[in-house]
Amino acid sequence: MAFIEIKDLFKRFKKVVAVNHIRLEVKEGEILTLLGPSGCGKTTTLRCVAGLEKPEEGDIVIDGKPMFSEGFVPPSKRGIGMVFQNYAVWPHMKVFDNVVYGLRIQRLSRQSVQEKGAQALELVGLAGLGERYPNQLSGGQQQRVALARALVRNPKVLLLDEPLSNLDAKLREKMRFEIKSLVRRMDLTSVYVTHDQAEAMVISDRIVVMESGNVVQIGVPEEIYKKPTNRFVADFIGTTNFIPGEVVQVHQDTGMVFVRTEFSEKMLCKMSDTMAITPGTKIHASIRPEDVEVFMEPSQGKENLFKGTIVHKAYLGNFLSFFVSVNGTMIRVQVPYHVPQEEGHELYLFLNPQKCMILF
Repeated sequence: MAFIEIKDLFKRFKKVVAVNHIRLEVKEGEILTLLGPSGCGKTTTLRCVAGLEKPEEGDIVIDGKPMFSEGFVPPSKRGIGMVFQNYAVWPHMKVFDNVVYGLRIQRLSRQSVQEKGAQALELVGLAGLGERYPNQLSGGQQQRVALARALVRNPKVLLLDEPLSNLDAKLREKMRFEIKSLVRRMDLTSVYVTHDQAEAMVISDRIVVMESGNVVQIGVPEEIYKKPTNRFVADFIGTTNFIPGEVVQVHQDTGMVFVRTEFSEKMLCKMSDTMAITPGTKIHASIRPEDVEVFMEPSQGKENLFKGTIVHKAYLGNFLSFFVSVNGTMIRVQVPYHVPQEEGHELYLFLNPQKCMILF
């Protein structure tokens, strides 16, 4: 059952359409991530769920209750907790006071405020730091304060808007796992917004890729990475090679097609089950760098084996990154760090037909 339903949501800012009639469902206890570049509509969608923006059309239903169509439900009545990009902690208040501010507005008893505040701080690993001021904490600790404040009222829904973007890379990586573990323990229904594809892959049960106010693809992280529906998704999630070409032959029974490219008259690729392709169709063949196999010598009987020259080589720790020119087309490859070839050397690339996808 869907705990949050986004129904035909439409939001415009003057002449700019921010969210274009999108439909989404978030299951109870699920972590759903809205992923996309700046301006794609992900934060506007989140703010509509929170009640910080009012859409022109559509509705949002949380736990069976409409938030707009039966009268506007204010943010304080939606049962949500929200974590912002900039922490939004008050510098003049101690950590504990920041966390329990919302409880005091509700006029709860002093004992209840103390108990709930202490529980929230312990939950995020800040027990014993309640008397400090925010400027006495690290960036990661300040983000935990914001998280504790969002959780202290036991929300039904947790909304997170780019919560890790102000942290350094190492701390960001650590906090991804901490947030995911915390949300799992509390069994919270969560909507997470980010432009960081690695962050989305780690945290999410499902990912919603957005572009220009539209939902482009929805799926589990592995599906989004391995089976992107179009060129935008493949390009935004990870690194891939795009090889322009034209369809020459289609084999519907096997789901394979032959493509003419700048370096090959017949490169074999795989199409998705839903594609309707005919000879002459202009497409892009896409293959991830880690899916390209490297051979030092030509291998007999292999389709899609092409000779190339290493143009650039970069050492990246656990692997090497090669940029290989195949008759003028540059293909990026990941190979084991011990491969001895240097720039200017020739080698053979095997573009596995099962992993060479047809995209538009």
